[in-house]
Amino acid sequence: MSDIEPRSGRGPSRRQREQRAYLLVLASGGLALAAVVVFVLWIAGVAGFGLFLLLAVLAALAGFVLRRTLRP
Repeated sequence: MSDIEPRSGRGPSRRQREQRAYLLVLASGGLALAAVVVFVLWIAGVAGFGLFLLLAVLAALAGFVLRRTLRP
């Protein structure tokens, strides 16, 4: 703790973190909505379960990355 100056290259700025969080909210919400629609189509026999599974995993991954972005 001898150096109390802020470190250079600390990471993304507040504005960059805000933009990333916004895009992740849009991505995770869109993927979750698409997963629900594909799930309903799968029940109706129109779409495959694999597509639903892929969308659900991507939505969960986007939500996980969003949580990490919002962590202080």
